[in-house]
Formats: sequence, structure tokens, C-alpha cells
Amino acid sequence: MPAPSTLSEPARHQAAPKKPPLLPLAAILLAVFVVPMSISGTAVALPAIGADTHAGAAPLQWVVNAFNVAFACFTLVWGSVADIIGRVKAFAAGAAVYAVASVGSALASDVLLLDVARALAGIGGAAIFSCGAAILSTVYEGPARAKAFALFGTVAGVGVAIGPSLSGALLQAVSWRWVFALHAVALAVVLLAVPVVARAVPATPRTGATVDVPGSAVFVLAMVLLTTAIVQGSQWGWGSPGVLGLFAGAVAALALFGSVEKRRAHPLLDLSLLRDRRFIALCLVPVAGSFGFVTMLTYLPSYLTEVTGRGTGAAGLLMVLLTAPMLVFPLLAAKLVARGVSALTIIYVSLAALVVGDAALTVFGPDVSVAVVALPMVVTGAGMALAAGLVDGQALALVDPAKAGMAAGFLNTLRLGSEAVAVALYGSVLTTLTASRSYDDAFHLMLWGLAGACLVLGAVVLVLLGGRRGVKSPAA
Repeated sequence: MPAPSTLSEPARHQAAPKKPPLLPLAAILLAVFVVPMSISGTAVALPAIGADTHAGAAPLQWVVNAFNVAFACFTLVWGSVADIIGRVKAFAAGAAVYAVASVGSALASDVLLLDVARALAGIGGAAIFSCGAAILSTVYEGPARAKAFALFGTVAGVGVAIGPSLSGALLQAVSWRWVFALHAVALAVVLLAVPVVARAVPATPRTGATVDVPGSAVFVLAMVLLTTAIVQGSQWGWGSPGVLGLFAGAVAALALFGSVEKRRAHPLLDLSLLRDRRFIALCLVPVAGSFGFVTMLTYLPSYLTEVTGRGTGAAGLLMVLLTAPMLVFPLLAAKLVARGVSALTIIYVSLAALVVGDAALTVFGPDVSVAVVALPMVVTGAGMALAAGLVDGQALALVDPAKAGMAAGFLNTLRLGSEAVAVALYGSVLTTLTASRSYDDAFHLMLWGLAGACLVLGAVVLVLLGGRRGVKSPAA
């Protein structure tokens, strides 16, 4: 509860809250839009890149993997660094790194140089997501914060959805190099707005804190080993010595990381965050979205073309039913919270929608009509969209503002890491199942598995929150 105000009526009138600044939000949202658009759009450009650079399958796939691995490895590092040097400085550094890497990607004459540039872009993208979320939690309060995070989730979803279409248009009109050049142009605009963003953000440095270099090095090593094991698992085999060795190394590095952090005065990750059951519960919500939604976003188009016989254009059009909720439901969730609906209730509904949506998608078949699958696809998309942005705002509201960058980094590390795990695991299991049954049967078994995974994660979230209907709300 805020302390009672002692201001006189005139003073209160003079101290009335100003209208939330729009330019900082617009700049952050533009940067956030570029990152997922790059992730989904780059995959479309791979055939053209391969033909132009004469690249083999493995180095070509790392055009996408290098970005994802670097993103996952550095998200927590950037979040912690932002709390020390300042959120705006870290955000600007990340945007600059991304812009330079995008120019390098557009000019790359060799696929290995392109891989390096994409890894550098992933490092910059990690800063944009972690520091952008931390800035929003610092600048905006109450309903304005809820709306800002709703837009954060909406724009990220739109970036994922529009990336393939925009890349395809650029490929037809000019060349694959313009896919990356466009990212550089957008981030140049963001960098021009940084001074205005800086004026809107209050200084929240951790006095006397220094960057945790040993902890950062060990954590990055652990994440490199883990994400590489996940990426290579489907290619080398999950039981191969190479993959098992990578997993073992990741476990050992994470154990060492925990030991190092306990001894650091200013750790990369304050382990006390992990003792907050509510914070951990909210961080698990995007993990459910990774299994229930991101896997469908990745693999449903293949089912539509291979089993239902639709062309790529028709399949892409049908996928709009899955992604369209990202345009509507994040803002709807923010409006409901502003009108007094419990944010936690909305999050529970989103988890239930993922379970119901994935289970209902089993109606898919070789001759199924759009009318039959439309509702299950919309429900699945709503399951992701309702919590998008909302869960970020709720989780960061539970954390000391001085550690908002660190908390945002941890949340996004779980989000990106779980997406990599979910997509890789889905692909590997699907390959195994199709060895003994039809693609259609294997797809339906996978849907039941995804629904079960979301149900288990939802139950864990419910238990960690103690069944409470309310969490401290940014709108409160």
C-alpha cells in the first residue's frame, strides 16, 4: 500500500502524473519487432543463401542456429550488465551490435562469415530483449505498464508472424541480402531515438557493483554446451557420444556456475530470485507457450503441405488462424487487468487454452476442412497471446527494481531456451515415431504429448503460486 499523501490539493494537482512518454516505447518496440522477425524470416532465406554462397547443409543451418545459440547464451548476461552500467546504455549497445552484425550479414561473401555475423546479431538481440523489458518496467507504471508489456508481447508475435512473408517478398523483389539490410536500417532508427529514451529512464545503478566476469564466462559456457547439444541432437542422435558429452559438460558447468555465484558479492544471477516461488512460476508460463504454440508454429506448415496436400501459399494463409490472436489478445489481456480482472486468472486461462487447443488440433486429418480446424487453431494462438507480455510485467513487478535487468534476462533465457528444447525435441521424437507409423498418426501422438506437457507445466505453476488468484499487479 502506498503511504498516504501529505500534499495539499494544489500541490497534488501540480504533481499529477504526466502522460506516459510514447517515444521510448516506440523505439523499444521497433527493436523488439526486428529480433523475432529476423528469427522467423531468416529461415525462409536459407535456400537462396545456400545457392548464392554454395554452402553445405551444416554451415547453412548454422545461419539460424548461431543466432539462436548466441541469443540464449547472452540474455542473462546482458540483463545483469544492464543493472550495473544502466539499462539504456546496455540497450543501445545491443542495438548497435545488432545493426553492425546485420550490415556484416548483408555483405558476407562466405557462409562462415555469415554464421559469425548472425552469432553477433544474436548477442545484440539478447540485449534488446532483456534491456528493453527492464526499461519498460522502469519507465511505466500502473495501467501504462500493463499496456506497454501487452504491446511488447503483441509486437514480438507480429514479428514472428510477418517475418517469413516479408523475407519472401524481399527475396522476390531484390535478394536475400536485403533481409539483413532492412534490420540494420530499422535499428539505425532505434539508435537515433536513444537520447530521448535515456531522458525518460531514471538512473537505477547498483552502487559499487561490478560485472561478474567469472560467472558470465561459466554461464555462457554452460549455455553453449546445452544449446549446441539440443541443436545437434537431431543430427548426431540423442544417444550419440558427442551429444551426451555436451549435455554432461553443460550439467557440470551449471553446477560450477551455482558454486561461483554463491561466492560473488555482485553475482550474474542473484540466486535469491530462484527462491521466490511466484517469480519462478511466472517464468514457467512462457515455457508452456514454447511447447504448446512455438512447436506448432514451426511444424504445422509441414503437416499442412505433406498430409493435407495444401500448397505453401494456402498453408501460410491457414497459419494466420494460429498467429492472428497475437494481434488482439495481449492488448485485450491488458484492458481486462485495467478493469480489475486478476492477471493471474488470465494467465491460468492462457495455460488452459494451450492444453485445450493442442488437444483439439487432433481433429486435423488429410481431408479436414478449414471450418473444423479454425477454432482449435485460434484457441491455441490465444493460449500464447493472452500471457504474452502480461507475464513479463507480472514477473518483473515482483522483483527489486535494481534487479529488473537480471530478472528479465533470466525470464528470457528460459523463454528462448525452452523454445530451442521444445522445437528440437519435437523434431527428434516425430522422426522416431514416423519410422514405425504414418506422419498423420505421429503428428496426432505429438499433439497429445504437447497437451500433456502444457498440462503438467500448468499444474506446476498452480502449485508454485499456491492456488492464489492474485499476484502483485503492475496495474495496481
